Amino acid sequence: MSNLLIIEDDVMLNQGIAFNFQMDGFNITSAFTLEEAREKLDKENIDIIILDCNLPDGSGFDFCKNIRQKYTTPIVFLTACDTELDIITGLRIGADDYITKPFSINVLRERVLTVLRRCGKNSISSNIIKEGEFKIDLDKITVQKNGESIVLAPTEYKLLKKLILSKGEILTRQVLLEELWENEEYVEEHALTVNINRLRNKIEDNPSKPRYIKTVYGIGYAWTGEKY
Repeated sequence: MSNLLIIEDDVMLNQGIAFNFQMDGFNITSAFTLEEAREKLDKENIDIIILDCNLPDGSGFDFCKNIRQKYTTPIVFLTACDTELDIITGLRIGADDYITKPFSINVLRERVLTVLRRCGKNSISSNIIKEGEFKIDLDKITVQKNGESIVLAPTEYKLLKKLILSKGEILTRQVLLEELWENEEYVEEHALTVNINRLRNKIEDNPSKPRYIKTVYGIGYAWTGEKY
């Protein structure tokens, strides 16, 4: 399931595009300004972007150039800027496709899907998990919080990744034990508690009052990513 960021200040159009792509199984993140888009791109795992050129707080062209300095996330322009120069400019600065308004939602859908197929796993976002203050690089097997590296043991790393990828779900102790020690014939259940405590000590501002990992007493744990 791909994560789509729609950067479009026309609320009705943004919602209409979102609705159609949700029907295709996309997870949708909407932004109506470039500032909002930057925040969401930094915090969330985005697979592809639909970008307008004219936003209330700046130019989509400038935004595209800035993105290309940091990410390889695919970008599809969707805009009323329809001159030949506009199109050439958009493609030269790093857009993967350029669609002009008025447009067909069916054509937009197919063009987005084509870009995703063409990019495959080359998109940086497919190998990086972003969740709030945290960034997990699956290639380098590293974790950062607010840009600062956190050194985790292998089991702690696997535990954090599993919790974040299952955000909002309650993971039973048995599920976590099987996930973390799948090749072990016997593992003491206490080992999970020890690793949860070690992980909290490394990622929580106040481990005694955890913000991120919630204990569901008698059942297991859940990643909340916020105070509860």
